[in-house]
Amino acid sequence: MPDYKYRLIVSWSESDGCWLVEVPELPGAMADGATPAEAVANAQVVIDEWIQVARQDGRPIPQPQQFEVPTAS
Repeated sequence: MPDYKYRLIVSWSESDGCWLVEVPELPGAMADGATPAEAVANAQVVIDEWIQVARQDGRPIPQPQQFEVPTAS
C-alpha cells in the first residue's frame, strides 16, 4: 500500500477510548486505533479506500497540501 502524504490530525478521544485520525483534505476520511501509530496505519488504509471509491465514482482526488516549515532567522 502506498504511503500517502496527506495531512493527518491525530487526537485522543476520551469518550471513545482510542486515538482518532482525521484527513482534512479528504472529506469524511477518519480512522481510529489503540495507539497513535495504529491509528495512523489505519488512516493510510482509509485514504487508499477513499481514493479508490473516488476514482470509481469519477470524483476528483485532492492533492496533499504542501506546508512549509518555518525556519529560524
